[in-house]
Amino acid sequence: MYIVLLSGGSGKRLWPLSNDLCSKQYIKLMNPDEAEHSESTEKCSMLQRVFGQLKAASLSENTIVCASDSQVELIESQLDGQAEVAVEPMRRNTFPAVMLSCAYLLSNKGAKPDEIIFTAGATESTNFIIKGYLDYRKFYGDGKNHVITSLVEHKATLNTCKYLNGELYSNNDPTTSLFGVKKKVDRGYEASFVGVTPDGEISVEEITSAIKENTALVSMLYVNNEIGTISDVESVAEICKKNNIALHSDLTQALGKIEIDVKRMGIDYASCSAHKIYGPKGIGAAFMKSDAYGIVPITAFMHGGEQEFGFRAGTHAVHNIVGFGKAAEIALRDLKKNETYIKSLDDMLIEGISTIEGVHTTVDISKRLPGIISLVVDKTDFHNERFIKKISEDVALSTGSACSAGEPSYVIQALGLADKVTKVLRVSINKYTTAKDIEKFVGILKAEI
Repeated sequence: MYIVLLSGGSGKRLWPLSNDLCSKQYIKLMNPDEAEHSESTEKCSMLQRVFGQLKAASLSENTIVCASDSQVELIESQLDGQAEVAVEPMRRNTFPAVMLSCAYLLSNKGAKPDEIIFTAGATESTNFIIKGYLDYRKFYGDGKNHVITSLVEHKATLNTCKYLNGELYSNNDPTTSLFGVKKKVDRGYEASFVGVTPDGEISVEEITSAIKENTALVSMLYVNNEIGTISDVESVAEICKKNNIALHSDLTQALGKIEIDVKRMGIDYASCSAHKIYGPKGIGAAFMKSDAYGIVPITAFMHGGEQEFGFRAGTHAVHNIVGFGKAAEIALRDLKKNETYIKSLDDMLIEGISTIEGVHTTVDISKRLPGIISLVVDKTDFHNERFIKKISEDVALSTGSACSAGEPSYVIQALGLADKVTKVLRVSINKYTTAKDIEKFVGILKAEI
């Protein structure tokens, strides 16, 4: 939900106090709201008072002020630049102002409905975007064919880039055919895999240094699915924009847990799945940027009918799409509440493990999204797989990504912790987790140590 304050009046009703530049809503005639300005005796404007009330109710971040160009400076001054302003090209009464605000929100506050392509999940979305964008640009654009990604990406990105780079034909048998031939093939594309910081951040410097003349795309996680590290997508987006490079971000782990604004963040393409926000499995979405002519074209991943604007053939399960939509609606509605709740349990867990000698997080806790905790149990005879099996009837844990089960975590190795890979536990907290669950896990871990 967004709140629009219509503040573009012409200033005739309280003349001469009000005028064309300073309408009645900007004149400081009102007593401050007691809840917001308990110590202040200074008069405030109607705009200031209402905005203060919205701020007190934690609604100011979703508030847009609609006014004329001549009033923008005054609004920014009175609200200390805390509100976004939708500028009216001319004053045309209430209805046009409301329509302008709606248009502003659609174009600036996130993806538009016709920029969303439904897929079978984030893995398909990622494959579709990376392969489709590079193919279109190589054969229908300027010929650029190079993609940059990181060593800590989800397998959907990592293996797609390895495939384009000629390193894979199968997900579990790199470069080795059924005939025993092991070689790298030339598929006409090039991929670079950059390292990360010790905390798992995808470095802007690493991305920048990997850029070549033929670089077309950067693909990076916003929130790492194993360690929870949040990377600086917006800074990477700035670099990409300067170099005519598209940016794809896997938002799967961030969706519904942290505020996402693809337009503000500078993201051109994005992937996500419904089940990460408690929706149905088997349905996901791809965000694809548009311009004045519609979606900027990329090569279709699946061919057949003209479903999904011609970008994805095949008939989706409509009930899954409906479920995805409802899950997204609930996730947006409860975002702040769930964020606060999960943070409290996360703090509880971090405090609990701090009392256990030899147990610590793999990355700086300030660098990650609460709810994803990667722990190292630095005990000689500890083995994560054995421990998880032992406690499986009481607590469900993992050693890394569910999509890479049965193999040592390449993410942990990329952090420089290869010698600790069998001692790492991945703990996930969701809105259904309870304080008793946290207490139980900490107690079990203490008993083990």
